[in-house]
Amino acid sequence: MNAPVIAHPESPVRPRILVVDDDPINLEIVAEQLGRDAHDLVLIQNSGAAWTALEQEADALDLIVLDRMMPAPDGMELLRRIKAHSQLALVPVIMQTAASSPAEVAEGLAAGAYYYLTKPFSRKALRTIVSGALTERMHHKNLKNTLDNQQMAIACLSRAEFRFRSLDEAAALAALLSSLCPNPDMAAIGLSELLVNAVEHGNLGITYAEKSTLMSGGNWRGEILRRLALPEYAQRQATVTVDAGVRTLRFTIRDQGEGFDWSRYVEIDPSRAFDPNGRGIAMARMLSFSDVEYQGCGNTVVATVSRTAGPSAGCVERAAGTLAL
Repeated sequence: MNAPVIAHPESPVRPRILVVDDDPINLEIVAEQLGRDAHDLVLIQNSGAAWTALEQEADALDLIVLDRMMPAPDGMELLRRIKAHSQLALVPVIMQTAASSPAEVAEGLAAGAYYYLTKPFSRKALRTIVSGALTERMHHKNLKNTLDNQQMAIACLSRAEFRFRSLDEAAALAALLSSLCPNPDMAAIGLSELLVNAVEHGNLGITYAEKSTLMSGGNWRGEILRRLALPEYAQRQATVTVDAGVRTLRFTIRDQGEGFDWSRYVEIDPSRAFDPNGRGIAMARMLSFSDVEYQGCGNTVVATVSRTAGPSAGCVERAAGTLAL
């Protein structure tokens, strides 16, 4: 199975997923479990052929499911190539592996595999992780599509404060404010994660465990809408204040929640790598900002972007050091 096998090619609106595994049985398992969900699947058994397909499909791919243990180049080497490729770097990667020790998981996280599946995995586990990764991808693509028409106007801003309550308002603000940054695509990801956190975990009090359950059941957005309508949350708002200096941009995000133990989430803990959520703060810190600082009880966060160099070139180095055990 060295050549790609494409399922459901007739529908261009289906999420396009490339699955790489040197075991044809594993490929068939993934295809059988995902094929019913109206995905376009590209199944490749040879890692060399996979890279050719990745380059050809770079603009079309929404998700990569990658086996770690393959003949050279193995999954880790393929992952590093993906994250170094300008068009593929933001495509989420699910690493499927039997190598699930903390050190091995930390190595994959540091290289950019923020989603994990341990072999053998259940159909429910696969569907939950794929759904979470695709939700992230679609959100990021929507943010990117919103950026193009607003960069010139927002560039005139020096200081402003915005209020928001909902996920849609958070997404619109993330797209708008990222236009100020040297690398809007990366900034939009980080801003979106922090703004969404202020809504769901801050103002609405959804805990980490509750979000995991909601995402597994496909009820996350519905629960947010339900809580937004409850009297105890109806008056709560979050704010984001922007200070645009000559050298730096500073975004201060505040919510009206009870706060949380933010120190647990500034790094991606290998023990949580298999969960469908819990990556947002660490991803924002590593990919989007030169600094992220939580204050007080955790309901205020200050994110800084350098205007001269964009997100620090040291972000990748910091990510590797942060995730090393």
